[in-house]
Amino acid sequence: MAYFSRFIVFLFLLASLSPFCSSNPIQDSFHQCLSVNTNSLTQLPNIFFTPDNTSFTSVLNSTAQNLRCIASYAAKPELIFTPLIETHIQTAVICAKKLGIQLRFRSGGHDYEGMSYTSVMDPPYVVVDLAKLRRIDVDVEDGSVWVEAGATVGELYYRVAEKSKTLGVPAGLCMSLGIGGHITGGAYGSMMRKYGLGADNALDAKIIDATGRILDRKGMGEDVFWAIRGGGGGSFGVIVSWKLKLVAVPETVTVFNVAKTLEQGATKILYRWQQVADKLDDNLFIRVLIQSSNVPNTTQRTISTTYNALFLGDVNTLQETMKQSFPELGLTKEDCFEMSWLESALFIAGYPRTVPTTVLLAGKPAFLNYFKAKSDFVTNPIPEEGLEGIWERFLEEESPLMIWNPYGGMMSRISESSTPFPHRNGILFKIQYVSSWMNPEKKAMNMHVDWIRKLYDYMTQYVSMSPRQAYVNYRDLDLGMNDKNGDDTSFAKASSWGTKYFKDNFNRLVQIKSEFDPDNFFKHEQSIPVLPIKSKSQGFKRVKKSKCKKGRKVIHH
Repeated sequence: MAYFSRFIVFLFLLASLSPFCSSNPIQDSFHQCLSVNTNSLTQLPNIFFTPDNTSFTSVLNSTAQNLRCIASYAAKPELIFTPLIETHIQTAVICAKKLGIQLRFRSGGHDYEGMSYTSVMDPPYVVVDLAKLRRIDVDVEDGSVWVEAGATVGELYYRVAEKSKTLGVPAGLCMSLGIGGHITGGAYGSMMRKYGLGADNALDAKIIDATGRILDRKGMGEDVFWAIRGGGGGSFGVIVSWKLKLVAVPETVTVFNVAKTLEQGATKILYRWQQVADKLDDNLFIRVLIQSSNVPNTTQRTISTTYNALFLGDVNTLQETMKQSFPELGLTKEDCFEMSWLESALFIAGYPRTVPTTVLLAGKPAFLNYFKAKSDFVTNPIPEEGLEGIWERFLEEESPLMIWNPYGGMMSRISESSTPFPHRNGILFKIQYVSSWMNPEKKAMNMHVDWIRKLYDYMTQYVSMSPRQAYVNYRDLDLGMNDKNGDDTSFAKASSWGTKYFKDNFNRLVQIKSEFDPDNFFKHEQSIPVLPIKSKSQGFKRVKKSKCKKGRKVIHH
């Protein structure tokens, strides 16, 4: 009854506004379906945005993190729909499925290939932007928090810290990440060695399936709940909200940044880091940011490695730990800063220490650029001569970046199959490669993308093999994609990227997808494919689910 009342209110709002006029059949049919029984096509201000609307571009660009994906040469949606409540999303899904319209769902816009708001596939599409669903409910007594898909990591951290100085969330390092998509890919952060990924600490979720039902963990079943915790976004349904476990953090933590250039022995120190980073105290997370820079007071270029760290403890304990485990870095007490866990999130993200924590409520990134990224996982230390080969290639590029993220600790104690995220025991660290630029011309993009592809090829000899693993939240269409025309993709073709992201878990993801979304309504360039129809003797029967009608069931958490 509650759903029906809210739906009627939604229709009344639609009907009460000026008529919506369009010559675009997708826009027209979508609006007509949403307005259901109203006699005129209507437009609700600040809900629907078409390319003819003066706010269309600003809304499209509002949370787009990669300028490459909103450049003039990138595809644009036929319509952007910004729902206010869950029932709006339900209606959008039901109408899109009925009309055969492809939907893309955006929570924070951090998809590296922009697949939540652009497309390289042929079918036209509508973007459902969840930015207005940002409610956060912290329950200190229960040790959990419900957070809607459009809320950012920074907002989540801030609201948790408001309620408790000794509780935190083991999620991302980038403060403008939308929680909805973030957890679906795994969600690593500076406490992953202590507590695992965000997905490892997900307790429940609310998802809207292809028939428009809202399902919680019990309603969707354990198989689907397993699949959405690391199986990537956009394949199984629309994530409306997550329930995440709160974990213990000290009132005071310690952070540091220590930079070393080639002239200061960066190569040997980084080689040593590879040997110890995954074996350090679980409370210590030290990642390495690698960039090109200028030698002070010269025009000569060099390589700078910055050791960016969080320790869940005080500075004195950190000093003793570093002296025993990684003395080569030469960490001093003056390099270290004690602060709250919330303040450390800003520090790790690269904000100056003078910036107040309230900046987290803005939900916006510090800067934007055009970029192409790729990823790798390393199982054996890269030798010094291998590092020197990286440096040679870095010095050829305008603005190269690598981020080496340590594993070990809790990550090595969680089974590869506990969630779809398989990169666990045996992984020393993950590499993120980034080439960024500010020239909007396609020629500039091609040049930088060519560089990063060549670096990736060079790294083949030093990274994981069979498969060469990749992180699904660093989407990379170079690994392969579904059929461009929007047709169902074969299991064999999809395996080209599926096994890299998920290893053997890909097989289970395909089975679950085939049963939960047999019509393959939720699809994009690298969505999980469905299996073809098989006879009963083959053990799988693809059954088409009936369409949801009025009075559809809504299952609440």
